[in-house]
Amino acid sequence: MSPRPPSRFLQPEVPVPLTRRMVMGGLGAAALACGLPALAAAPRMLEARPAEVRLRGPGEPATTIWSFDGVTPGPTLRVNTGETLDLALANRLPGAIAFAWHGLPLPPAGLPLTGREPLPPGSDLTLNLTPRQAGTFLYHARLIDDGATLPLPAGALIVDEATPPATERDELLLIEDWRLDADGRALPPGRPLPQGTQTLFTVNGTAAQDIAVRAGDRLRLRLVNGCARALIAVMVERHDVRVIALDGQPAEPFPARNGRLLLAPGGRADVIIDASGAAASSAAIILHDGVAPRTIARLVYDAEPGKAVRADPPPPLPGNGLPARLDLKGALRIEASFDGLPNAGWMPPGRLGADDAPLFRARRGRAVVLAFTNRGSGLAVLHLHGHHFRLLDRLDDGWKPFWLDTVAVDGGSTIRIALAAGTPGPWLIEAFAADWAQPRLARWFAVE
Repeated sequence: MSPRPPSRFLQPEVPVPLTRRMVMGGLGAAALACGLPALAAAPRMLEARPAEVRLRGPGEPATTIWSFDGVTPGPTLRVNTGETLDLALANRLPGAIAFAWHGLPLPPAGLPLTGREPLPPGSDLTLNLTPRQAGTFLYHARLIDDGATLPLPAGALIVDEATPPATERDELLLIEDWRLDADGRALPPGRPLPQGTQTLFTVNGTAAQDIAVRAGDRLRLRLVNGCARALIAVMVERHDVRVIALDGQPAEPFPARNGRLLLAPGGRADVIIDASGAAASSAAIILHDGVAPRTIARLVYDAEPGKAVRADPPPPLPGNGLPARLDLKGALRIEASFDGLPNAGWMPPGRLGADDAPLFRARRGRAVVLAFTNRGSGLAVLHLHGHHFRLLDRLDDGWKPFWLDTVAVDGGSTIRIALAAGTPGPWLIEAFAADWAQPRLARWFAVE
């Protein structure tokens, strides 16, 4: 079985409301092989603690949140492929946390399912990993924070290629969503919202960001949806956008139609943009959440003339060794349904344990086809920990030509995904409605 050409649904239209077709194509995923080496001499400190941040702008009062290192988003962690990252995590929050990676084949640190209790206040934990594959990934501590006192933002992990693509700029845009009450207090996800709630989006912790460019530059933009619940579309005015990776997993470069991409919560897209604008001009980078467009960044051109735009397309990134084929005929076939409520095996991740029945068990390397039905009325988001999958065509006669670890599913719809059971152990299947007030829930599966 061979992959189909990229679907035009990869490029959702903006500013029309988000639809299932927009969701199906714009989400990507990644797989990362990690080792567990000996401790390095000087671990990178990462402290979870309360912080005061100015979400509403420089002249506005500060808002209290929970944070990593006192900033939002959390500090960007960056290593080269094959280098060891030793992370010393300190919890200085009043509540326990469970640290998790989005896109890495590593279990969360601090869940009963994995045999480790959440990290309590005042305690420390050392995490070690050696990424064997490059990509843009995410870390967070949101698995047990639904309904907590304050929201806790995410942060990015960038693993650089041994030979990165030739670009003049490599920029990260990490987008987050916030809900503030009438008094400006930040509200955590998983709770009903009071009247007068304000919705805010920030990029790299600010309302908007300027990216300085010169005509003819080639840029790599790492777009990260660090939102707790929001499905977002992102577009770049008057510029061609070529996707080279989705959720850290290399993809055969393809154009995003009209410069638009869709990202689910936790989704990432690496794109190449050739700066084709005129000197002293600017181009907006616009976010749309299905309600209204917002300018979150600008490409701001230098006043001096630049050089000619490159004629050569960006080359593909090196592959990550994922299987070219999946044995769908011999696959284990599983069905699961979800209505956004804690029932039918779905429960908050912090309450899930090995005594709870898994959705399925599979031998390492076996193909699994999961039919997931969203019985709710609105969009739901499905995320597999430690694994990546193919989104199958309706007749199981092909799949989209990229790997996913996250997908959004319209209300009343069923999707089918195919994966190869990977590293042995228990793994979470997360699901939640794309609604701030709804809970984050999970089931689990075992690889043996």
